[in-house]
Amino acid sequence: MLLKTAAVGAAAAAFSRRTAAQASPKVVVVGGGFGGATCARELKQKGLAVTLVEANAVYTACPFSNAVLAGLRPIEAQQLKLDAVEKGGIDIIQKKATGVDPQSRRIALEDGSSLDYDRLVLSPGVDIRFNALRGYDEAAATVMPHAWKAGEQTTLLRRQLEAMDDGGTFVMAAPANPFRCPPGPYERASLVAHYLKTHKPRSKLLILDAKDSFSKQRLFQAAWQDLYPGMIEWVSLSSGGKVIEVDAKAKTLVTDFGRHKGDVVNVIPPQRAGEIAQVAGVADRTGWCPIDPVTFESRLQPNIHVIGDASIAGGMPKSAFSANAQGKVCAAAVASLLRGEAPAEPKLINTCYSLVAPDYGISVAGVYTPRNGLLADVEGAGGTSPVNAPPSFRAQEAIYAEAWFQTITREVYG
Repeated sequence: MLLKTAAVGAAAAAFSRRTAAQASPKVVVVGGGFGGATCARELKQKGLAVTLVEANAVYTACPFSNAVLAGLRPIEAQQLKLDAVEKGGIDIIQKKATGVDPQSRRIALEDGSSLDYDRLVLSPGVDIRFNALRGYDEAAATVMPHAWKAGEQTTLLRRQLEAMDDGGTFVMAAPANPFRCPPGPYERASLVAHYLKTHKPRSKLLILDAKDSFSKQRLFQAAWQDLYPGMIEWVSLSSGGKVIEVDAKAKTLVTDFGRHKGDVVNVIPPQRAGEIAQVAGVADRTGWCPIDPVTFESRLQPNIHVIGDASIAGGMPKSAFSANAQGKVCAAAVASLLRGEAPAEPKLINTCYSLVAPDYGISVAGVYTPRNGLLADVEGAGGTSPVNAPPSFRAQEAIYAEAWFQTITREVYG
């Protein structure tokens, strides 16, 4: 009788374990960039079973890709693999996610298979809004690269720069807000100017901007005057800088006030949240994804969270540092929600370094907290590099920039 009772007890315990295993929540993360990979690792550390869906075997990082354009680092230095993420116990599916059914909580994959989820985290980055700028489509991007998704476009723009004659003109179109990496166009202009000053000193650089102001503007313009006098011209929105049309065959950008031909033309067009966010129904009419600032849960679809560049994060800019911070906060919130607990209200930090030259760095930092349904700046908690800092300070910030990149890539990708 004791043996029979023990056998029944053992069977019941085994059944209980199987039922618990079957009932354990399923979390799926789509996107293996800084936000998605961070979130997946954090979720795993909290004891959750996580599947990461990422179509690409190699992720090419955007931070420091402007240094590739200037010939300061190889594109291979930007290429990161998910091997260490997988070794951390995260299931990785190297396929494209093509659909999301929020009602059945199911994701469709490109091969026709599907995944069920209890909570879904989307970190899809950005897509280029081709045809939002008249004349700029995928064919035009092969002539006038955007290079706003690092990889082939980066190397294409680099080759064009190398082939440009000394005395040529590099023309850039900078977009209106919001877009990925607000200081990025001006760091790019700086490092391209460094390359031109070093190798093609008779060349010029023209920035046609759809804005009247930009991130770290005083710092950039002071550096341009000091390092690249007479080489960089910035045309603001109110001065006729907004590009309304491109002519790829003529390598010409058109504004309301004239036509600007370049030997090399870099068009940074309008952007939106990555395709899967549009398909999932978490993007609004702006093309971006409204979220709850405490949990990063979509305001449009329950049980789906959106982090990184795709989200509408209030005052918090679209950057790799932001995506990394949001991935951590989102993971903590998801774990709390799955336990039936209220997530803690977060404080998030962003620091953004920009290189103006190899030994000249500048930065901006901010702290953000939920307020009135958005992430808002904590007054007095952030700031920029001092405008009148000595060269030694700028050189130190350039070292900090490289150290930050090495630290975040080691933390996220191992």
